[in-house]
Amino acid sequence: MLTNSSMIDVQGPVLGQAALCEPILRLLPEWFGIEVALKEYVDEIDKLPTFLAVAKNQVVGFLTVKQHSEYAAEIYVMAVHPSSHRSGVGRQLVKIVEQTLDSSGVEYLQVKTLGLSHPDKHYAQTRAFYQSVGFRPLEEFTNLWPENPCLQMVKRLSTS
Repeated sequence: MLTNSSMIDVQGPVLGQAALCEPILRLLPEWFGIEVALKEYVDEIDKLPTFLAVAKNQVVGFLTVKQHSEYAAEIYVMAVHPSSHRSGVGRQLVKIVEQTLDSSGVEYLQVKTLGLSHPDKHYAQTRAFYQSVGFRPLEEFTNLWPENPCLQMVKRLSTS
């Protein structure tokens, strides 16, 4: 299923996509291995706008957005099929979401991920990815998630 970002069609935003997204989450236990949290993601994916990365009629990644105000939104959850990692799918999803939000007047985009004080190597890759697409660490919260530090990363959109 290895893809090239030029072969990807990003569709959305659409609601009710949990059935297409859950299988990808389950292929990524390093990030989504806590069943209770995974079920929460799946429930929210069905209610929130989701962008799908499609290659050869198969969903190879997705990004779900939660808008907090007219000026601020969050990447609620994003995942890319393991065989499509490091192929540009995630970058393309983030780019399309940023363009969509920016055109509707959203000024800030945030993402929450496992904090810097936790040694998990997979989340170190996640933080590096988000930094590579322009997000900056803002604050680490130690009481937002049970037993895990939460790093809030933010990016200012252009709002042209």
